[in-house]
Amino acid sequence: MKKVILSLAIIATVGFTSCKNETKQKTNTTEVSKEVANATLTFGVRGNCGMCKSTIEKAANAVEGVANANWSIDEKKIEVSFDDTRTDATAIHKAIAASGYDTEKESGSEDAYKGLPACCQYDHEMAMNQ
Repeated sequence: MKKVILSLAIIATVGFTSCKNETKQKTNTTEVSKEVANATLTFGVRGNCGMCKSTIEKAANAVEGVANANWSIDEKKIEVSFDDTRTDATAIHKAIAASGYDTEKESGSEDAYKGLPACCQYDHEMAMNQ
């Protein structure tokens, strides 16, 4: 019986150690990605709520080369860190517009806008980048 318990304890220890190492590797990859970002861009994006924030940031982060995107609900602006050898401002504006949101340089896709939840259907004349 002691051998069975000892064996289970060893297997559990090895399993937990393995999971811990995988977590560390993922963290290191994320840190490297953020170090590659060599450009930062801030521009206005219309939106209303936390669901808008999620959609806008998801659209920006989906652009290859974007390391981080943070949209401010109160200020109606986004700050994006990215690798300018892999993408540019135009691609980021277009990705956000494709998700249904107006930016300073691109109008949001009308079809995507119509598909947004009611709370996310913003006023097209709303001030941004405040």
